[in-house]
Amino acid sequence: MLLVAADRSLAVATRRDTAFLLAIAASFALIHILAGGRYGFDRDELQFLSDARHLDWGFVAYPPFTPFIEHISFSLFGLSLVGLRLFSVLAWAIVIVVSGLMARDLGGNRLAQVTTALSVGLSGVPIILATVFQYTSFAYLWWTLVCWFTIRLLKSEDPRWWIAIGTAIGLGLLTKYSIVFFIAGLLAGLTLTHARRYLRSKWLWYGVAIALFLFLPNIVWLIRHDFVSYHMLQQIHARDVGQGRADGYWTYQFLMDVNPFAVPLWIVGLLAFFRSSRYRMIGWMYVLPVVLFWINKGRFYYVAEAYPALVAMGSVVAVRWLTVRSAYVRYGVEAVLFAGLVFCGGYFFAGWVPLASSGPLRDFALSKSADLREEFGWDELVKTVAGIRDSLPADQSSNVGIFVGNYGEAGAIENLGPAYHLPPPISLTNSFYLRTYPEQQPSTLIVVGWSQRWLDAEFTSCRLAGHNGNSLGIHNEESDDSPDIFVCGPPRKGWPEFWRTRQRFS
Repeated sequence: MLLVAADRSLAVATRRDTAFLLAIAASFALIHILAGGRYGFDRDELQFLSDARHLDWGFVAYPPFTPFIEHISFSLFGLSLVGLRLFSVLAWAIVIVVSGLMARDLGGNRLAQVTTALSVGLSGVPIILATVFQYTSFAYLWWTLVCWFTIRLLKSEDPRWWIAIGTAIGLGLLTKYSIVFFIAGLLAGLTLTHARRYLRSKWLWYGVAIALFLFLPNIVWLIRHDFVSYHMLQQIHARDVGQGRADGYWTYQFLMDVNPFAVPLWIVGLLAFFRSSRYRMIGWMYVLPVVLFWINKGRFYYVAEAYPALVAMGSVVAVRWLTVRSAYVRYGVEAVLFAGLVFCGGYFFAGWVPLASSGPLRDFALSKSADLREEFGWDELVKTVAGIRDSLPADQSSNVGIFVGNYGEAGAIENLGPAYHLPPPISLTNSFYLRTYPEQQPSTLIVVGWSQRWLDAEFTSCRLAGHNGNSLGIHNEESDDSPDIFVCGPPRKGWPEFWRTRQRFS
Protein backbone atom coordinates (compact mmCIF):
# COMPACT_ATOMS: atom_id res chain seq x y z
CA MET A 1 0.00 0.00 0.00
CA LEU A 2 2.83 2.39 0.84
CA LEU A 3 4.47 1.72 -2.53
CA VAL A 4 1.19 2.29 -4.35
CA ALA A 5 0.65 5.55 -2.47
CA ALA A 6 4.21 6.66 -3.22
CA ASP A 7 3.80 5.87 -6.92
CA ARG A 8 0.52 7.74 -6.99
CA SER A 9 2.08 10.75 -5.26
CA LEU A 10 4.98 10.71 -7.72
CA ALA A 11 2.59 10.53 -10.67
CA VAL A 12 0.63 13.53 -9.35
CA ALA A 13 3.84 15.52 -8.83
CA THR A 14 5.02 14.64 -12.32
CA ARG A 15 1.74 15.79 -13.85
CA ARG A 16 1.98 19.06 -11.93
CA ASP A 17 5.56 19.58 -13.08
CA THR A 18 4.49 18.99 -16.67
CA ALA A 19 1.60 21.42 -16.24
CA PHE A 20 4.06 24.09 -15.10
CA LEU A 21 6.20 23.53 -18.20
CA LEU A 22 3.17 23.61 -20.49
CA ALA A 23 1.96 26.81 -18.85
CA ILE A 24 5.34 28.51 -19.38
CA ALA A 25 5.48 27.42 -23.03
CA ALA A 26 1.86 28.45 -23.64
CA SER A 27 2.45 31.90 -22.10
CA PHE A 28 5.40 32.61 -24.36
CA ALA A 29 3.57 31.20 -27.37
CA LEU A 30 0.57 33.44 -26.72
CA ILE A 31 2.78 36.54 -26.81
CA HIS A 32 4.08 35.56 -30.23
CA ILE A 33 0.65 34.64 -31.57
CA LEU A 34 -0.77 38.00 -30.49
CA ALA A 35 2.17 39.92 -31.98
CA GLY A 36 2.68 37.72 -35.05
CA GLY A 37 0.41 39.60 -37.44
CA ARG A 38 1.43 43.12 -36.53
CA TYR A 39 3.74 44.01 -39.44
CA GLY A 40 4.08 42.03 -42.66
CA PHE A 41 5.80 39.02 -44.18
CA ASP A 42 9.55 38.76 -43.75
CA ARG A 43 11.66 38.46 -46.90
CA ASP A 44 12.62 34.86 -46.04
CA GLU A 45 8.99 33.96 -45.41
CA LEU A 46 8.04 35.15 -48.88
CA GLN A 47 10.65 32.82 -50.39
CA PHE A 48 9.35 29.90 -48.33
CA LEU A 49 5.81 30.70 -49.48
CA SER A 50 6.89 30.64 -53.11
CA ASP A 51 8.76 27.36 -52.71
CA ALA A 52 5.71 25.94 -50.93
CA ARG A 53 3.77 26.50 -54.16
CA HIS A 54 6.31 24.38 -56.05
CA LEU A 55 6.88 21.41 -53.74
CA ASP A 56 9.89 19.29 -54.53
CA TRP A 57 12.37 17.06 -52.69
CA GLY A 58 14.85 19.90 -52.52
CA PHE A 59 15.40 23.59 -53.07
CA VAL A 60 18.54 25.56 -53.82
CA ALA A 61 18.67 27.34 -50.47
CA TYR A 62 17.55 24.54 -48.14
CA PRO A 63 16.13 21.01 -47.89
CA PRO A 64 12.38 20.42 -48.44
CA PHE A 65 10.91 20.16 -44.92
CA THR A 66 10.24 23.85 -44.23
CA PRO A 67 8.47 24.62 -47.54
CA PHE A 68 6.39 21.49 -46.96
CA ILE A 69 5.27 22.82 -43.56
CA GLU A 70 4.49 26.17 -45.15
CA HIS A 71 2.41 24.37 -47.78
CA ILE A 72 0.37 22.86 -44.93
CA SER A 73 0.03 26.29 -43.32
CA PHE A 74 -1.14 27.83 -46.57
CA SER A 75 -3.67 25.04 -47.06
CA LEU A 76 -5.05 25.54 -43.53
CA PHE A 77 -4.93 29.31 -43.10
CA GLY A 78 -4.41 30.83 -46.54
CA LEU A 79 -2.05 33.78 -46.84
CA SER A 80 -2.06 34.44 -43.09
CA LEU A 81 0.87 35.80 -41.10
CA VAL A 82 -0.38 34.39 -37.81
CA GLY A 83 -1.21 31.03 -39.39
CA LEU A 84 2.18 30.81 -41.06
CA ARG A 85 4.16 31.70 -37.94
CA LEU A 86 2.08 29.41 -35.75
CA PHE A 87 4.33 26.51 -36.70
CA SER A 88 7.49 28.34 -35.62
CA VAL A 89 5.78 29.24 -32.36
CA LEU A 90 4.74 25.63 -31.80
CA ALA A 91 8.31 24.46 -32.46
CA TRP A 92 9.58 26.96 -29.89
CA ALA A 93 6.95 25.92 -27.35
CA ILE A 94 7.93 22.25 -27.76
CA VAL A 95 11.59 23.19 -27.23
CA ILE A 96 10.70 24.92 -23.96
CA VAL A 97 8.78 21.89 -22.68
CA VAL A 98 11.43 19.41 -23.83
CA SER A 99 14.15 21.47 -22.17
CA GLY A 100 12.33 21.16 -18.87
CA LEU A 101 11.84 17.43 -19.45
CA MET A 102 15.59 17.05 -19.98
CA ALA A 103 16.13 18.57 -16.55
CA ARG A 104 13.60 16.10 -15.10
CA ASP A 105 15.32 13.12 -16.73
CA LEU A 106 18.65 14.32 -15.37
CA GLY A 107 17.19 14.17 -11.86
CA GLY A 108 15.95 17.73 -11.49
CA ASN A 109 12.97 18.72 -9.36
CA ARG A 110 10.28 21.23 -10.31
CA LEU A 111 12.53 24.22 -9.61
CA ALA A 112 15.24 22.84 -11.92
CA GLN A 113 12.68 22.14 -14.65
CA VAL A 114 11.11 25.59 -14.41
CA THR A 115 14.53 27.26 -14.32
CA THR A 116 15.51 25.42 -17.49
CA ALA A 117 12.28 26.26 -19.30
CA LEU A 118 12.49 29.95 -18.38
CA SER A 119 16.18 30.16 -19.27
CA VAL A 120 15.56 28.73 -22.74
CA GLY A 121 12.30 30.60 -23.30
CA LEU A 122 13.88 33.94 -22.37
CA SER A 123 17.01 33.52 -24.51
CA GLY A 124 17.68 35.77 -27.50
CA VAL A 125 18.04 33.34 -30.40
CA PRO A 126 15.01 31.16 -29.54
CA ILE A 127 12.85 34.28 -29.17
CA ILE A 128 13.98 35.51 -32.60
CA LEU A 129 13.40 32.11 -34.19
CA ALA A 130 9.79 32.11 -32.99
CA THR A 131 9.18 35.58 -34.44
CA VAL A 132 9.41 34.57 -38.11
CA PHE A 133 8.90 31.37 -40.07
CA GLN A 134 12.41 29.99 -40.65
CA TYR A 135 14.02 26.62 -41.24
CA THR A 136 16.30 27.47 -38.30
CA SER A 137 13.27 27.26 -35.99
CA PHE A 138 12.72 23.62 -36.89
CA ALA A 139 16.43 22.76 -36.93
CA TYR A 140 16.56 24.02 -33.34
CA LEU A 141 13.68 21.72 -32.45
CA TRP A 142 15.15 18.61 -34.06
CA TRP A 143 18.51 18.88 -32.32
CA THR A 144 16.89 19.63 -28.95
CA LEU A 145 14.89 16.43 -29.43
CA VAL A 146 18.05 14.51 -30.37
CA CYS A 147 19.67 15.69 -27.11
CA TRP A 148 16.61 14.69 -25.09
CA PHE A 149 16.37 11.28 -26.74
CA THR A 150 20.09 10.76 -26.12
CA ILE A 151 19.65 11.59 -22.44
CA ARG A 152 16.79 9.09 -22.32
CA LEU A 153 19.01 6.51 -24.00
CA LEU A 154 21.89 7.01 -21.58
CA LYS A 155 19.61 7.08 -18.54
CA SER A 156 17.53 4.02 -19.38
CA GLU A 157 20.21 2.11 -21.29
CA ASP A 158 17.40 1.08 -23.62
CA PRO A 159 18.94 0.97 -27.12
CA ARG A 160 15.55 1.34 -28.76
CA TRP A 161 15.91 5.10 -28.22
CA TRP A 162 18.18 5.04 -31.29
CA ILE A 163 15.01 4.79 -33.37
CA ALA A 164 13.84 8.16 -32.05
CA ILE A 165 17.32 9.65 -32.40
CA GLY A 166 17.60 8.48 -36.01
CA THR A 167 14.15 9.83 -36.85
CA ALA A 168 14.94 13.27 -35.42
CA ILE A 169 18.29 13.36 -37.24
CA GLY A 170 16.61 12.38 -40.52
CA LEU A 171 14.09 15.19 -40.14
CA GLY A 172 16.94 17.52 -39.22
CA LEU A 173 18.76 16.63 -42.44
CA LEU A 174 15.57 17.45 -44.33
CA THR A 175 15.50 20.84 -42.61
CA LYS A 176 19.03 22.26 -42.50
CA TYR A 177 22.25 20.79 -43.87
CA SER A 178 24.45 22.19 -41.11
CA ILE A 179 23.07 19.54 -38.75
CA VAL A 180 25.99 17.43 -40.01
CA PHE A 181 28.22 19.39 -37.61
CA PHE A 182 26.03 18.28 -34.71
CA ILE A 183 25.99 14.73 -36.01
CA ALA A 184 29.80 14.86 -35.91
CA GLY A 185 29.54 15.78 -32.23
CA LEU A 186 27.20 12.88 -31.57
CA LEU A 187 29.57 10.47 -33.32
CA ALA A 188 32.51 11.84 -31.34
CA GLY A 189 30.61 11.38 -28.08
CA LEU A 190 29.58 7.90 -29.14
CA THR A 191 33.13 6.74 -29.87
CA LEU A 192 35.03 8.61 -27.12
CA THR A 193 32.86 7.55 -24.17
CA HIS A 194 31.36 4.42 -22.67
CA ALA A 195 28.47 4.86 -25.10
CA ARG A 196 30.65 3.17 -27.74
CA ARG A 197 29.10 -0.11 -26.62
CA TYR A 198 26.04 0.87 -28.65
CA LEU A 199 28.09 0.48 -31.83
CA ARG A 200 27.32 -3.22 -31.47
CA SER A 201 23.60 -2.63 -31.07
CA LYS A 202 21.28 -3.37 -33.97
CA TRP A 203 19.05 -0.53 -32.76
CA LEU A 204 21.72 2.07 -33.48
CA TRP A 205 22.00 0.83 -37.06
CA TYR A 206 18.23 0.80 -37.37
CA GLY A 207 18.34 4.48 -36.36
CA VAL A 208 21.05 5.16 -38.95
CA ALA A 209 18.94 3.42 -41.60
CA ILE A 210 15.88 5.50 -40.70
CA ALA A 211 17.86 8.75 -40.90
CA LEU A 212 19.28 7.83 -44.30
CA PHE A 213 15.90 6.65 -45.56
CA LEU A 214 14.31 9.98 -44.62
CA PHE A 215 17.16 11.92 -46.20
CA LEU A 216 17.40 9.78 -49.35
CA PRO A 217 14.89 11.70 -51.54
CA ASN A 218 16.81 14.91 -50.93
CA ILE A 219 20.11 13.18 -51.69
CA VAL A 220 18.66 12.07 -55.03
CA TRP A 221 17.47 15.64 -55.70
CA LEU A 222 20.94 17.02 -54.90
CA ILE A 223 22.59 14.55 -57.27
CA ARG A 224 20.14 15.42 -60.04
CA HIS A 225 20.90 19.13 -59.54
CA ASP A 226 24.71 18.81 -59.34
CA PHE A 227 24.73 19.53 -55.58
CA VAL A 228 23.64 23.09 -56.25
CA SER A 229 22.84 23.62 -52.55
CA TYR A 230 26.43 22.86 -51.62
CA HIS A 231 27.70 25.44 -54.13
CA MET A 232 25.18 27.95 -52.83
CA LEU A 233 26.28 27.39 -49.22
CA GLN A 234 29.92 27.87 -50.23
CA GLN A 235 29.15 31.19 -51.87
CA ILE A 236 26.91 32.45 -49.06
CA HIS A 237 29.51 31.46 -46.46
CA ALA A 238 32.23 33.36 -48.33
CA ARG A 239 29.92 36.38 -48.51
CA ASP A 240 29.14 36.22 -44.79
CA VAL A 241 32.81 35.99 -43.84
CA GLY A 242 33.69 38.83 -46.20
CA GLN A 243 30.97 41.05 -44.73
CA GLY A 244 31.99 40.26 -41.15
CA ARG A 245 28.82 38.34 -40.33
CA ALA A 246 30.87 35.67 -38.57
CA ASP A 247 32.44 38.21 -36.21
CA GLY A 248 31.59 38.06 -32.52
CA TYR A 249 31.15 34.28 -32.58
CA TRP A 250 32.26 33.69 -29.00
CA THR A 251 30.80 36.91 -27.62
CA TYR A 252 27.31 36.04 -28.77
CA GLN A 253 27.52 32.54 -27.32
CA PHE A 254 27.20 34.34 -24.00
CA LEU A 255 24.85 37.16 -25.00
CA MET A 256 22.36 35.75 -27.52
CA ASP A 257 22.44 31.96 -27.83
CA VAL A 258 21.49 31.77 -24.15
CA ASN A 259 20.09 34.37 -21.77
CA PRO A 260 23.16 36.08 -20.20
CA PHE A 261 21.92 35.26 -16.69
CA ALA A 262 21.82 31.58 -17.65
CA VAL A 263 25.49 31.54 -18.68
CA PRO A 264 26.62 30.10 -15.30
CA LEU A 265 24.05 27.35 -15.73
CA TRP A 266 25.27 26.17 -19.12
CA ILE A 267 28.92 26.35 -18.07
CA VAL A 268 28.19 24.28 -14.96
CA GLY A 269 26.11 21.94 -17.11
CA LEU A 270 28.93 21.40 -19.58
CA LEU A 271 31.40 20.62 -16.78
CA ALA A 272 28.88 18.29 -15.16
CA PHE A 273 28.35 16.37 -18.37
CA PHE A 274 32.07 15.77 -18.78
CA ARG A 275 32.40 14.73 -15.13
CA SER A 276 29.60 12.17 -15.54
CA SER A 277 30.65 8.83 -16.99
CA ARG A 278 27.01 8.17 -17.93
CA TYR A 279 26.27 11.46 -19.69
CA ARG A 280 29.71 12.50 -21.01
CA MET A 281 28.51 11.90 -24.56
CA ILE A 282 26.30 15.02 -24.32
CA GLY A 283 29.33 17.15 -23.55
CA TRP A 284 30.96 16.11 -26.83
CA MET A 285 27.69 16.82 -28.65
CA TYR A 286 28.23 20.45 -27.63
CA VAL A 287 32.00 20.91 -27.78
CA LEU A 288 32.78 19.50 -31.21
CA PRO A 289 30.07 21.40 -33.17
CA VAL A 290 30.95 24.66 -31.44
CA VAL A 291 34.64 24.23 -32.28
CA LEU A 292 33.93 23.12 -35.85
CA PHE A 293 31.69 26.09 -36.54
CA TRP A 294 34.31 28.40 -35.03
CA ILE A 295 37.10 26.95 -37.18
CA ASN A 296 34.93 27.22 -40.28
CA LYS A 297 33.84 30.78 -39.40
CA GLY A 298 30.18 29.98 -38.87
CA ARG A 299 27.75 32.50 -37.45
CA PHE A 300 27.06 32.47 -33.73
CA TYR A 301 23.46 31.29 -33.89
CA TYR A 302 24.37 28.15 -35.82
CA VAL A 303 25.04 26.39 -32.49
CA ALA A 304 22.18 27.80 -30.41
CA GLU A 305 20.33 24.47 -30.29
CA ALA A 306 23.23 22.88 -28.42
CA TYR A 307 22.51 24.90 -25.27
CA PRO A 308 19.16 23.68 -23.84
CA ALA A 309 20.73 20.38 -22.73
CA LEU A 310 23.57 22.22 -21.01
CA VAL A 311 21.15 24.57 -19.25
CA ALA A 312 19.09 21.58 -18.12
CA MET A 313 22.06 19.86 -16.51
CA GLY A 314 23.31 23.14 -15.04
CA SER A 315 19.92 23.83 -13.48
CA VAL A 316 19.89 20.38 -11.88
CA VAL A 317 23.35 20.88 -10.40
CA ALA A 318 22.57 24.44 -9.27
CA VAL A 319 19.35 23.46 -7.49
CA ARG A 320 21.12 20.62 -5.70
CA TRP A 321 23.81 23.05 -4.59
CA LEU A 322 21.19 25.50 -3.33
CA THR A 323 19.30 22.90 -1.30
CA VAL A 324 22.20 22.61 1.18
CA ARG A 325 22.60 26.38 1.53
CA SER A 326 20.87 28.67 3.98
CA ALA A 327 17.47 30.07 3.13
CA TYR A 328 19.03 33.53 2.82
CA VAL A 329 21.51 32.37 0.18
CA ARG A 330 18.97 30.17 -1.60
CA TYR A 331 16.29 32.82 -1.96
CA GLY A 332 18.82 35.51 -2.80
CA VAL A 333 20.36 33.52 -5.65
CA GLU A 334 16.94 32.54 -7.00
CA ALA A 335 15.72 36.13 -6.90
CA VAL A 336 18.76 37.45 -8.75
CA LEU A 337 18.60 34.66 -11.33
CA PHE A 338 14.91 34.96 -12.14
CA ALA A 339 14.96 38.77 -12.13
CA GLY A 340 17.94 38.71 -14.48
CA LEU A 341 16.30 36.17 -16.80
CA VAL A 342 13.14 38.27 -17.02
CA PHE A 343 15.06 41.51 -17.54
CA CYS A 344 17.19 40.14 -20.39
CA GLY A 345 14.26 38.26 -21.87
CA GLY A 346 12.18 41.43 -21.80
CA TYR A 347 14.95 43.21 -23.68
CA PHE A 348 14.99 40.48 -26.34
CA PHE A 349 11.22 40.59 -26.70
CA ALA A 350 11.21 44.38 -26.99
CA GLY A 351 14.01 44.42 -29.55
CA TRP A 352 13.11 41.50 -31.80
CA VAL A 353 9.36 40.87 -31.49
CA PRO A 354 6.76 43.19 -33.09
CA LEU A 355 5.04 44.03 -29.83
CA ALA A 356 3.81 47.47 -30.93
CA SER A 357 2.50 48.76 -34.25
CA SER A 358 3.63 52.33 -33.53
CA GLY A 359 5.39 54.49 -30.98
CA PRO A 360 8.70 54.19 -29.11
CA LEU A 361 8.45 50.43 -28.63
CA ARG A 362 8.09 49.86 -32.36
CA ASP A 363 10.94 52.26 -33.08
CA PHE A 364 13.16 50.46 -30.57
CA ALA A 365 12.44 47.11 -32.21
CA LEU A 366 13.11 48.44 -35.70
CA SER A 367 16.40 49.95 -34.52
CA LYS A 368 17.55 46.54 -33.25
CA SER A 369 16.18 44.07 -35.78
CA ALA A 370 17.00 44.21 -39.49
CA ASP A 371 14.59 41.27 -39.93
CA LEU A 372 11.67 43.34 -38.64
CA ARG A 373 12.60 46.19 -41.00
CA GLU A 374 12.32 43.69 -43.85
CA GLU A 375 8.63 43.19 -43.01
CA PHE A 376 7.63 46.57 -44.44
CA GLY A 377 6.91 47.67 -47.97
CA TRP A 378 6.00 44.46 -49.77
CA ASP A 379 2.34 45.32 -50.36
CA GLU A 380 3.33 48.77 -51.56
CA LEU A 381 5.92 47.31 -53.91
CA VAL A 382 3.37 45.01 -55.51
CA LYS A 383 0.83 47.82 -55.78
CA THR A 384 3.42 50.09 -57.44
CA VAL A 385 4.35 47.39 -59.95
CA ALA A 386 0.68 46.85 -60.74
CA GLY A 387 0.26 50.59 -61.29
CA ILE A 388 3.19 50.64 -63.71
CA ARG A 389 1.73 47.66 -65.55
CA ASP A 390 -1.62 49.44 -65.85
CA SER A 391 0.08 52.56 -67.25
CA LEU A 392 1.71 50.70 -70.15
CA PRO A 393 0.28 50.85 -73.66
CA ALA A 394 -1.88 47.90 -74.61
CA ASP A 395 0.74 46.41 -76.92
CA GLN A 396 3.25 46.29 -74.04
CA SER A 397 0.96 45.28 -71.16
CA SER A 398 -0.35 42.32 -73.16
CA ASN A 399 3.02 40.54 -72.97
CA VAL A 400 4.67 41.92 -69.85
CA GLY A 401 6.94 40.12 -67.40
CA ILE A 402 8.20 41.16 -63.97
CA PHE A 403 11.94 40.66 -63.53
CA VAL A 404 13.12 40.99 -59.92
CA GLY A 405 16.38 40.93 -57.99
CA ASN A 406 16.22 39.28 -54.56
CA TYR A 407 14.02 36.42 -53.42
CA GLY A 408 11.90 38.71 -51.24
CA GLU A 409 10.85 40.74 -54.26
CA ALA A 410 10.17 37.52 -56.17
CA GLY A 411 8.16 36.12 -53.28
CA ALA A 412 6.16 39.33 -52.94
CA ILE A 413 5.19 39.31 -56.63
CA GLU A 414 4.29 35.61 -56.60
CA ASN A 415 2.29 35.63 -53.35
CA LEU A 416 0.80 39.13 -53.22
CA GLY A 417 0.68 39.79 -56.95
CA PRO A 418 -2.35 37.61 -57.79
CA ALA A 419 -4.57 40.16 -56.04
CA TYR A 420 -3.53 42.60 -58.80
CA HIS A 421 -3.54 39.96 -61.57
CA LEU A 422 0.24 40.19 -61.95
CA PRO A 423 2.12 37.41 -63.74
CA PRO A 424 4.56 35.20 -61.78
CA PRO A 425 7.99 36.75 -61.20
CA ILE A 426 11.10 36.07 -63.25
CA SER A 427 14.16 35.79 -61.05
CA LEU A 428 17.73 34.51 -61.24
CA THR A 429 17.88 33.81 -57.50
CA ASN A 430 17.90 30.41 -55.78
CA SER A 431 15.08 28.06 -56.81
CA PHE A 432 13.35 30.78 -58.83
CA TYR A 433 16.18 30.30 -61.34
CA LEU A 434 15.30 26.61 -61.73
CA ARG A 435 11.75 27.61 -62.68
CA THR A 436 13.30 29.57 -65.57
CA TYR A 437 11.64 32.27 -67.70
CA PRO A 438 8.15 31.96 -69.23
CA GLU A 439 7.71 29.79 -72.30
CA GLN A 440 6.03 32.78 -73.94
CA GLN A 441 8.99 35.13 -73.60
CA PRO A 442 7.85 38.59 -72.46
CA SER A 443 8.66 41.48 -74.76
CA THR A 444 8.30 44.10 -72.02
CA LEU A 445 9.70 43.85 -68.50
CA ILE A 446 8.97 45.70 -65.29
CA VAL A 447 12.27 45.43 -63.44
CA VAL A 448 12.70 45.64 -59.66
CA GLY A 449 15.89 45.33 -57.62
CA TRP A 450 18.58 46.03 -60.23
CA SER A 451 20.83 48.99 -60.96
CA GLN A 452 20.29 51.01 -64.12
CA ARG A 453 23.91 50.51 -65.14
CA TRP A 454 23.55 46.72 -65.13
CA LEU A 455 20.18 46.87 -66.87
CA ASP A 456 21.46 49.11 -69.66
CA ALA A 457 24.21 46.57 -70.34
CA GLU A 458 21.91 43.54 -70.38
CA PHE A 459 18.50 44.76 -71.62
CA THR A 460 17.15 47.02 -74.33
CA SER A 461 15.35 50.34 -73.98
CA CYS A 462 15.33 50.73 -70.19
CA ARG A 463 13.61 53.72 -68.62
CA LEU A 464 12.86 54.75 -65.06
CA ALA A 465 9.19 54.08 -64.25
CA GLY A 466 8.79 54.32 -60.48
CA HIS A 467 10.31 53.91 -57.04
CA ASN A 468 10.24 51.25 -54.36
CA GLY A 469 9.80 52.18 -50.72
CA ASN A 470 7.26 52.28 -47.94
CA SER A 471 4.95 54.98 -46.64
CA LEU A 472 6.43 54.78 -43.13
CA GLY A 473 9.91 55.64 -44.38
CA ILE A 474 11.47 52.55 -42.81
CA HIS A 475 14.89 51.78 -44.23
CA ASN A 476 15.53 48.28 -45.47
CA GLU A 477 17.43 46.63 -48.32
CA GLU A 478 14.69 47.20 -50.86
CA SER A 479 14.17 50.89 -50.13
CA ASP A 480 17.88 51.74 -49.76
CA ASP A 481 19.79 49.46 -52.14
CA SER A 482 17.35 49.10 -55.03
CA PRO A 483 14.81 51.92 -54.88
CA ASP A 484 14.24 52.37 -58.63
CA ILE A 485 11.81 50.44 -60.82
CA PHE A 486 12.37 50.31 -64.58
CA VAL A 487 10.58 49.28 -67.71
CA CYS A 488 12.84 47.48 -70.19
CA GLY A 489 12.75 45.53 -73.39
CA PRO A 490 13.99 41.92 -73.67
CA PRO A 491 17.61 40.82 -73.03
CA ARG A 492 20.10 41.97 -75.65
CA LYS A 493 21.39 38.40 -76.18
CA GLY A 494 17.99 36.74 -76.07
CA TRP A 495 16.46 34.87 -73.16
CA PRO A 496 18.26 31.48 -73.55
CA GLU A 497 21.75 33.00 -73.71
CA PHE A 498 21.00 35.55 -71.00
CA TRP A 499 19.67 32.87 -68.64
CA ARG A 500 22.39 30.29 -69.22
CA THR A 501 25.07 31.78 -66.92
CA ARG A 502 23.16 34.12 -64.66
CA GLN A 503 22.16 32.00 -61.65
CA ARG A 504 22.47 33.90 -58.37
CA PHE A 505 22.60 32.70 -54.77
CA SER A 506 21.24 34.69 -51.86
